[in-house]
Amino acid sequence: MSSNVAGLLTYILGFITGIIFLVIDPYKNDKFVRFHAFQSIFFNVALVVFWIAYTIVGSILGLVSLGFVTVVMGLVGLVVTLAVLAYWIFLMYKAYNRELYKIPFIGDLAAKQVG
Repeated sequence: MSSNVAGLLTYILGFITGIIFLVIDPYKNDKFVRFHAFQSIFFNVALVVFWIAYTIVGSILGLVSLGFVTVVMGLVGLVVTLAVLAYWIFLMYKAYNRELYKIPFIGDLAAKQVG
């Protein structure tokens, strides 16, 4: 499998495929695949942290506002989910085209891990 396909596949199942490609023998030494694997891991960890915080804040505001904010937070959550999906597809597209696209802040962390 070529490195651009492997780079694309690091994003498919989030941090799971990122970790898999970091330990699979032919790809663990490929800097391009390692970069996208680390970026995928960090991106998905950031998403999990964001959604946990979003859920906690939404729950608290929903209780305080007697449910009004829950509806608004639900609509905002839908828009954010669609934006994340579009960005996820964009990241896979960039990896497939052999580009080292760096997500702000996360991409720098991934580049440091690769060396």
